[in-house]
Amino acid sequence: MRLIADLHIHSRFSRATSPQMDLPQLAIWARRKGINLLGTGDFTHPLWYKTLRQSLIPQGNGLYCYDQVLFMLTAEISCIWSQQSRLRKIHLLLFSPSLQDVERINCELVKVGNLAADGRPILSISAIKAVEIILSVSPQTVVIPAHAWTPWFSVFGAKSGFDSLAECFGSVTNHIFAIETGLSSDPPMNWRLSSLDRISLISNSDAHSPANLGREANLFDLPEASFGNIITAIKEKDQTQFIYTIEFFPAQGKYHYDGHRNCGRRFAPQETIMMGNICPVCGKELTIGVMHRVEALADRTEAEVAKGGIPFIIPYRSLIPLQEIIAQALKVEVTAKQVEKEYLRLIEYYGNELRILLDLAAEELTAAVPLAIQHGILQVRCGNVKLLPGYDGVYGTVQITPAETRYRQRALIDDRSLEEIL
Repeated sequence: MRLIADLHIHSRFSRATSPQMDLPQLAIWARRKGINLLGTGDFTHPLWYKTLRQSLIPQGNGLYCYDQVLFMLTAEISCIWSQQSRLRKIHLLLFSPSLQDVERINCELVKVGNLAADGRPILSISAIKAVEIILSVSPQTVVIPAHAWTPWFSVFGAKSGFDSLAECFGSVTNHIFAIETGLSSDPPMNWRLSSLDRISLISNSDAHSPANLGREANLFDLPEASFGNIITAIKEKDQTQFIYTIEFFPAQGKYHYDGHRNCGRRFAPQETIMMGNICPVCGKELTIGVMHRVEALADRTEAEVAKGGIPFIIPYRSLIPLQEIIAQALKVEVTAKQVEKEYLRLIEYYGNELRILLDLAAEELTAAVPLAIQHGILQVRCGNVKLLPGYDGVYGTVQITPAETRYRQRALIDDRSLEEIL
């Protein structure tokens, strides 16, 4: 059974999250995107937990269903504590097999934090303590470091993280068998650390709005959909069942390079090192990005990774969301009405976004996709894009290699309206 899973999202009860992140809209957008399995997000929040308990239909296999979309019970917690004279801030993902397990977890975590304050609660406990609490009441719940490289709230983050998983998780390190790569890194960046060879790499959208679902995800091919089968495929890195991850181009992520957002300056790691990590505009310390942090901890070069031979890796495919491809083809902003109209037309014709981006042969695209958009989809598949890296909370920009001149000329000389052409 082919299963596209996006297991890290947030509900409307998380800060800076769209009010549309409720079950009806999540189900609608999951179908549009082609996602078969969605994380619920935020199961620690009392009101969201109540919604999940009342609305989800148990499937008897550790998964739940709402409006024909499968859901896994997931949450993200923020652990903040002091260790080795430094303030540590680590986000952890929780994947749980039942509402009963969730209830037991929530009953314990409410003792160390205000679960009602945010969908992603802040807990004043160490990562070790969090794992111990969770596993003591729910041994089957899986704990995975979230967006493992981002500067501020991650296990390897430059601002408050660690140099290794063992440093962070100590006596419970053996329970950590996967990390989430995050939008600003991709698998080859993580393969540069031999210490991660035993670790599975998963990718999820961390969506705060429905349109961002599936921008990163995981493709499985399982005998049947179940919590146990999914976790086993991840843990064992079984290439017959965990087929590949779906990735952002990491330079699109908002912490890929170093820089200062307020000063409008971005730097590659080598430039930052030459400046002593100091911003030349304001004289303050730069925010060190993911690429720099990987360079600092890596024991393999990019060339060594490119040669291959790294054991037990799961393949990956990089993409750009369809709405962005349409916007570039039409030379308008992604929020423009004509982008939405064309997007929905293509979804209605082909079924879902990820089928269009990943699966359809070039000749199948010709049936309903305008030439310039076809070109964009095929160029992205080949990686023919130019990237201006993100930095210090600013998303990177991506430019698809322009369509051939004849595509542009067709639009100029055709006396039909753009709407008619599309």
